[in-house]
Amino acid sequence: MNEVRTLLENFWICKDTDKETYYRIKRDIPNFQKFIREQLGWKLIHTENLLKLEKRPAHAEPFMGIEEFTEIRDYCILCVILMYLEDKEEQAPFLLSELISYVETQLKAYMTIDWTSFTQRKSLVRVLQYMEKLQMIRVRDGRSEGFGAEAGQEVLYENTGYSKYFATSFPGDISGYQSWKDFEKTDFEEIEQNKGVAKINRVYRQLAVCPVMYWDGNEDPDGLYLKNQRQWVSRYMKKNLGGNLDIYRNMASLTLEEGDCYGTVHPRDAMLPEAVLLICARIQDELTHGKIKKAEDECIYITPEKFQNLVLGCRKEWKKGWSKEFREMEETKLIETVRTYMENWMMIRWEENQVVILPAVGRLAGFYPKDFMGGTEN
Repeated sequence: MNEVRTLLENFWICKDTDKETYYRIKRDIPNFQKFIREQLGWKLIHTENLLKLEKRPAHAEPFMGIEEFTEIRDYCILCVILMYLEDKEEQAPFLLSELISYVETQLKAYMTIDWTSFTQRKSLVRVLQYMEKLQMIRVRDGRSEGFGAEAGQEVLYENTGYSKYFATSFPGDISGYQSWKDFEKTDFEEIEQNKGVAKINRVYRQLAVCPVMYWDGNEDPDGLYLKNQRQWVSRYMKKNLGGNLDIYRNMASLTLEEGDCYGTVHPRDAMLPEAVLLICARIQDELTHGKIKKAEDECIYITPEKFQNLVLGCRKEWKKGWSKEFREMEETKLIETVRTYMENWMMIRWEENQVVILPAVGRLAGFYPKDFMGGTEN
């Protein structure tokens, strides 16, 4: 169980930096390989130096992506640097000046590249530091962040060879793809002749990497499979990942015990999750008292203004229990911060003229003690 968790938590395991974990997981592969291959439908890459679980999701979700990246440009630069390293031998040295010249040449047909721009230099630095963190490149001399401060800074790197395992391989040409939906479709085309296998993979993937699995109506094939096979799904998930499988009318999730958690969890001991718990409690209370209503799909549809009032109302009522940062945070930033968190945890979906409150909001709620508003500061 811990081995699969470790593979989920880490992008990959490199032998030269974590030999103990590498060998521990490699020895245990026979015990979980069937679950990875048959239930999740994922590929496990294991070489003499690296272990990587290709965690391809069932569906693209807002929280997915590289956390350190803030702009589309970051992803474009990453792709070009991967191309650059493809032609480099393992342990081959290269200079930053050579690399940025290559990046500029490859991207100039798609976007303006100007290394005198601080914003663009910082974009490159984010990518380089991310690649250093994953050990795709090593710094021999200099500092990547130096280029962010001043153009013209030189750095000497080494190609570790791990970059060739970074990208996921696809069965066909993806150059004509228009959106993420094309990737989702392709991912299951290989097993389209056996729709049952595709359905199994989608269900297990969603439960393994997402906070919640939703389905539409009683005839949704993934929802039907989960309900009919809940005993087996629960058994396989508990054996390989731990936790308990909770199934409701149109949602399911894997719930972990407080002392047996891994990855990023909600709620946790931080101000933002605490604030969201209070907001969830406010929404549940308004539903109970008929101020808002559920639709047939178990969702609640409100205006963006209503959502903003919920957030600001909670801060006004419980302000003295909030941290200084959140007490004084500008209203627009507070609403955006809460919105992003709730979207990432699949509690809400923000549409053009409305906010969809999803069923996960009804799962958890937070309350301060009854005497809290009486002046108690404990």
